[in-house]
Amino acid sequence: MRLLAAFMAMLLCGCAGYTVGPIKPTPMKSVRRIAVRNWKNDTLEPRVESMIATMIIKQIQQDGTFEVTDEARADAVLDGTLLSIDRRPVRSLRGNILQTREYQLTLRGRYSVTEKATGKILDQRNLIGVTSFFVTGQNLLAADSNQDERQALPYAIEEMATRLTSTISEGW
Repeated sequence: MRLLAAFMAMLLCGCAGYTVGPIKPTPMKSVRRIAVRNWKNDTLEPRVESMIATMIIKQIQQDGTFEVTDEARADAVLDGTLLSIDRRPVRSLRGNILQTREYQLTLRGRYSVTEKATGKILDQRNLIGVTSFFVTGQNLLAADSNQDERQALPYAIEEMATRLTSTISEGW
């Protein structure tokens, strides 16, 4: 009986530092509901602002740490700006190093989370989203790399939204 009691005491003490459920970073402890605004777009890519906001909302809902709501009910508001979209060649065509076969697409943005009641900035950081894409088509001379870039853009946005959600819900 003593052995069982000692075992139970050790078992309960061994888990003393663990908690069940989400553990928010210190600045975000008071936030339960968050509103996501459309991002500002400092690039020449049209209609990307709402795509970013939609993907961020989807990622926050999947994470489950915060409830996404409208600004009237929110504890905090998430704002952001898309600063740049860069396309960089990664791989050239075999036999012709001047033609690019694969590109890397990088989105750079900046976000801030503001406490609604006080206007205090809880979190503010730069972030990136990266993906790669291949130039498609039978003949690379006639291929449309801009079309391929537009098709790859949602993947880079999804990665950026995943990084943002991880940062605000886990702190890193």
